[in-house]
Amino acid sequence: MDDVELRQLRCLVAIVDEGTFTDAAIALGVSQAAVSRTLASLERALGVRLLRRTSREVTPTTTGLRVVAQARRVLSEVHNLVQEATSGHGILRIGYAWSAVGRHTPAFQRRWAATHPGTDLHLVRVNSATAGLAEGACDLAVIRNPLDDRRFESAIIGLERRLCGLSAEDPLATRRSLRLADLSERILLVDRRTGTTTPELWPPGSRPATEETHNVDDWLTVISSGRCVGMTAESTAHQYPRPGVVYRPVRDAEPIAVRLTWWRDDPHPAIQAAIELLTALYRGD
Repeated sequence: MDDVELRQLRCLVAIVDEGTFTDAAIALGVSQAAVSRTLASLERALGVRLLRRTSREVTPTTTGLRVVAQARRVLSEVHNLVQEATSGHGILRIGYAWSAVGRHTPAFQRRWAATHPGTDLHLVRVNSATAGLAEGACDLAVIRNPLDDRRFESAIIGLERRLCGLSAEDPLATRRSLRLADLSERILLVDRRTGTTTPELWPPGSRPATEETHNVDDWLTVISSGRCVGMTAESTAHQYPRPGVVYRPVRDAEPIAVRLTWWRDDPHPAIQAAIELLTALYRGD
């Protein structure tokens, strides 16, 4: 089978939409003979007859109807691809693994819409180490673990406290704040792909046991049962309040740096504006 070309699909759709070879040729800006040759080459490539031609009309065969429907979808996808490549800077996709920018998220969305009406902001949740950046799901990513990868550039936009998530029935839930030592005998629930806390946060000899999870919903469900505790950035508490789970600050745990990260060789033109706005929000401006 020969390769099918986009021009052949456009020709087929034009014939069906216009109703005649003559009108299809006018719509495509080519000769009627060129339309006939292009359709014939498509039918040879597919090995099937696509159209019935009479002196009065052109109608698709049963197979032709299916091919036309698929051709429309293919052409639509190609159009979207071209639009994304040529005007994709009209959209800014920001990926995050767990909690975007926490309590700043609504203000960021509102201020961005007001100050950058020509660039739509889309927040995308992807639970991967790069929050969707390496996967092509976003243009910028909110990262709370530094990436040791020279393909990416990053900028710190703010700091967040570390909070302990624990069951509301836990005796520690009655305290206003905690210390790392209060948790050393507990089971720590961690997400090693995207989480910000590992046992290495504790001194050797007093590190808690761990269990693993892979997304924030499971993390909250297990913590609410009282079987484990968790350590997370304060943004999680703002974005994921959950009945049965309380958050308490851990006084002697180092804060977490929040970074915006992007591809070094393909920066979105709105990166600097996003950095400035988010930095201002974290600063409290």
